[in-house]
Amino acid sequence: MEALNILALADKLRTEADAYEFLEDLRWNGQPVCPHCGSVRKPYFLTPANGASRKTRTGTASQRRVWKCADCRKQFSVLTGTIFHGSKVPVRTWIFVVFEMCSSKNGVSAREIERKYKLTAKTAWFVTHRIREAMKREPLAGLLSGRVVADETWIGGKLRNRHGGADPSRRSVHPTRRFEDKTAVVSLVSRETGEVRSRVVPEVSGDNLRAVLDEHIDQPATHLHTDAGTHYRRIVGEFAEHSIVSHAQGEYVRGDVSTNQAENYFSQLKRSIDGTHHHVSREHLDRYLAEFDFRHTTRKISDTERVSLLGQQVGGKRLTYRKPACGD
Repeated sequence: MEALNILALADKLRTEADAYEFLEDLRWNGQPVCPHCGSVRKPYFLTPANGASRKTRTGTASQRRVWKCADCRKQFSVLTGTIFHGSKVPVRTWIFVVFEMCSSKNGVSAREIERKYKLTAKTAWFVTHRIREAMKREPLAGLLSGRVVADETWIGGKLRNRHGGADPSRRSVHPTRRFEDKTAVVSLVSRETGEVRSRVVPEVSGDNLRAVLDEHIDQPATHLHTDAGTHYRRIVGEFAEHSIVSHAQGEYVRGDVSTNQAENYFSQLKRSIDGTHHHVSREHLDRYLAEFDFRHTTRKISDTERVSLLGQQVGGKRLTYRKPACGD
């Protein structure tokens, strides 16, 4: 695929039919696959009677490109069974938003998408969340192994910055209450590939960390790097090796052992949330983490390659509508 930027994309996608063909190249690479039965045996294109568009049931003209499976005899398009399925948003708009979310270093907010593409606030919110859903990497796609860094952070504002009308006792910065009302996030960073996988956990405890490690790491083949947190001590028995650095003693790097990779990721994550989204609800934070993980994992490839990779992941990632929380 040729190198993409906004100008090249706008020139390439002049019509809805162009947008459909662009998605077909991304998802199928010249070999259409029936989303109903999985067959690749000669699906054939249904050419419109006028050669350009077909009428919908409401009488309007549509440039949707429709195929028919030679095995199950069902019709389908490149949108069937994907995050785009059933959406009334133009396909051209979808592709532009996908490109922006893949190429923007700190992400793009739903409010900005609303202004740029003349969508409603709810539609813009839904479009961005569907794309974040497609960015998720399933655990079964491959377990992490080799050298893996595990660390945790808390997402949320500082208590001392609460507004003046808040209960003064709840604006305390006492060490035992500094994580109150914040959301705990655990991230795993592969030192071998740079891949990041993050999860929201109810609290940082041995049981919660064990569940995340069991889900994403091939433990017998992994050398785990962590800080000196006591919650790791009783859950690392099945790892090939476990090394720690003690921040309390001023130790951040010891030879090849460090948690700096995760710390750097947390800095970028919080900068993106603070600068772009300002507020992310606890309920939807997992989807934002999927976006940040995807962009950080693929940071060394071009925007074009990133869009192409996402285009191959959109199949089977459907998402039902949920009312957006306050903020973005």
